[in-house]
Amino acid sequence: MYRSHSCGELRASHINTEVTLAGWVQKSRDKGFMIWVDVRDRYGITQLIFDEDRTPKAIIEQAKTLGREFVIQVTGTVIERSSKNPKMKTGDIEVLVSNLVILNAAVLPPFTIEDETDGGEDIRMKYRYLDIRRNPVKNNLIFRHKVSMEVRKYLSDQEFIEVETPYLIKSTPEGARDFVVPSRMNEGQFYALPQSPQTFKQLLMVGGMDKYFQIVKCFRDEDLRADRQPEFTQIDCEMAFVEQEDILTIFEGLTRHLLKEINGVEVEKFPRMLYDDAMRLYGNDKPDIRFGMEFGELNHFTQHKEFKVFNDAELVVGIAVPGGNSYTRKEIDKLIDWVRRPQVGALGMIYCRVNEDGTFKSSVDKFYDQEDLAKWADKTEAKAGDLICILSGETNKVRAQLSALRMELATRLGLRDPKVFAPLWVIDFPLLELDEETGHYHAMHHPFTSPKPGQLELLDSDPGAVKANAYDLVLNGNEIGGGSIRIHDKQMQATMLKHLGFSEEDAKAQFGFLMDAFEYGAPPHGGLAFGLDRLVAILGGQETIRDFIAFPKNNSGRDVMIDAPAFIDANQLKELSIKLDIQK
Repeated sequence: MYRSHSCGELRASHINTEVTLAGWVQKSRDKGFMIWVDVRDRYGITQLIFDEDRTPKAIIEQAKTLGREFVIQVTGTVIERSSKNPKMKTGDIEVLVSNLVILNAAVLPPFTIEDETDGGEDIRMKYRYLDIRRNPVKNNLIFRHKVSMEVRKYLSDQEFIEVETPYLIKSTPEGARDFVVPSRMNEGQFYALPQSPQTFKQLLMVGGMDKYFQIVKCFRDEDLRADRQPEFTQIDCEMAFVEQEDILTIFEGLTRHLLKEINGVEVEKFPRMLYDDAMRLYGNDKPDIRFGMEFGELNHFTQHKEFKVFNDAELVVGIAVPGGNSYTRKEIDKLIDWVRRPQVGALGMIYCRVNEDGTFKSSVDKFYDQEDLAKWADKTEAKAGDLICILSGETNKVRAQLSALRMELATRLGLRDPKVFAPLWVIDFPLLELDEETGHYHAMHHPFTSPKPGQLELLDSDPGAVKANAYDLVLNGNEIGGGSIRIHDKQMQATMLKHLGFSEEDAKAQFGFLMDAFEYGAPPHGGLAFGLDRLVAILGGQETIRDFIAFPKNNSGRDVMIDAPAFIDANQLKELSIKLDIQK
């Protein structure tokens, strides 16, 4: 065998033991009469010593040729270090080498394989296999493994069965574009990669599996951003004979289990918040409730005072920034510039200082007196020493803008402590969303979501008012899971598809297999899917998912390491009966 011990295993208790180690050269120090080499593997680092008085000369000469990242095997005796290193787990010992084998030489890596590296993100992505050798990335992948194992343990203990579902499926409209795969054996036809295993897990419920889960890859051809990958991993779950409360209870339990086992944190409260309240108080459907700064709607206290900006606005809304009265005018101007950025899109910002003596100073003092400003402070719950930031405009846009400002300010104020965990259920989402460009409704979640009991009739008279039997689990301002009670009745599913604009023929062509299955005794069922990548990142104290994925894509959806996607050979295109027509 190549090794008797790992490079992180040896302690003082192993002194005088002969061992064989294998790993990568971290660094070497040549003092002429003595050479020290740090050898590294997944488990840690051990210091090797080559001593001209105790090591064969040929081995010494061989050791002088070692460079960074050489792969070596050594045999030697564990001895006590004369200068111990308390920062290393193996810092009490070193290995006096008696034999050295160079298993593979290495060229100088393009960046240092250290916790703090000199490699930028692009170069580290290109050489990801080297980046994985670094402790931060290696430990993130080990951390992800631990989370996955705890998920499997909890769900298995709850009698869930892990079932694999196909990757080559039929393209169905579920919200995002599909990645498609041509079929050579079925000329001109294509598979699609699943956006989620949605229809399959429903069919498993029809099949009587009762409780299903799967840690599964999903694929969506969406426009990318920093925290989104074209392929991502879900903890996908479904249960039969359940109502919403049953599902919320099970997955509160899973979240508690993970926080306790992974982070050592006990969380008891999982508050429930209506979607409408989340939008009104926080401006988004995944509010971070680790801190306050709730929205105060100010229309009643700001309009009809000859200030046209507010009078013309659909919504005037503000937040109180704790201690913000200490901001200089220059700092406030920078905040105004921040909300004017294209990424936020506000036209400007009105502010009001809440002075320690109970007076107020606003950027619109010309239009509002102290009594008016006191009402602003009351509505936003601003206290002495705070700053009220106010935006106005179209309701949906201004809520999104103020939400972005709230999160930015909370980050600057240190209110988003990654060691504090604040879960939240957001419930009663709208069933449908209106596409303002087309004037048509589409499903907010997916076409298989059930409306709240008793609201089906509203689909004809007031479709925008129908609430979905749907729920999202939010953790620290991130949606980590979402699901719904599903439609299990063929006629109700047909009605839903009709309201989404499907003709009877289109509905049968796209979803006939599922609707036919409902005729054979489909039980009431529902489920939830966690985003594993994001969940792991949050549990790991971060909000970006990339370093918790072994081989991620960049923001353009490219794998720069293997240079994918790529053009394929003309012969392959011919076999697949595909002709390219690329317009440049």
